[in-house]
Amino acid sequence: MSKLILTRHGQSVWNADNKFTGWVDVDLSDKGREEAKKSGELLNKLNIKIDISYTSYLKRAIETLTIILKSIGLSMKFNTAWELNERHYGSLTGLNKEETKKKIGEEQFKSYRRSWDIAPPPMAKDSKYLENFSPLNGGIPQNKIPLTESLKNTYDRVVPYYDIEINKNLKNGKNILISAHGNSLRALCKYLFRISDSKINELEIPTGNPLIIEFDNQLKIIKYYYLDDTRAKNIIFNQ
Repeated sequence: MSKLILTRHGQSVWNADNKFTGWVDVDLSDKGREEAKKSGELLNKLNIKIDISYTSYLKRAIETLTIILKSIGLSMKFNTAWELNERHYGSLTGLNKEETKKKIGEEQFKSYRRSWDIAPPPMAKDSKYLENFSPLNGGIPQNKIPLTESLKNTYDRVVPYYDIEINKNLKNGKNILISAHGNSLRALCKYLFRISDSKINELEIPTGNPLIIEFDNQLKIIKYYYLDDTRAKNIIFNQ
């Protein structure tokens, strides 16, 4: 029996400012570091052996993973993958969410933010925010770098990576820890829990609260739960 542990990074400085962040490589806030530390403490109490860990190219997820591993006393190399990056928010990047909602209207705002297959307008190729992307992005094939993404676009990179790189380790009975982002984890949960296109807008992933998914030997989900049940969100599971 193997376990998959999904953790959204702790609060970032742009989360605290209520900005669309996407691929901009911002730091964790002090609260975010505390959330990451709490995640590690919660995992430590479970005494789960972590065999392999993965994160994105963005430092808020990398730092979260580093803090968690330190909290549980693990010194291990981890795998970074651009496919686990946050959804690219295109021209919304850097904008305040409340101000944007007032400007474009609630219906259009919800469509960009929570729909399955509608992407915001693309980021300008000379956007100032491109300078604030992760230096690790230099390793991404040029034809794979988006200027905007819907959740479906994010799904289309997250799920193949999961199937090729992560699933095989779960099949071998390994316990896997992933530190990633709200939308990359929403995409993965859509796949794992078979959430419909119309229902995925209801799924929320809390920051700094590990979600444990337990599989049987056939990789069928047999149990799933958040470690901090006071901040747990509903998981829609279409069995």
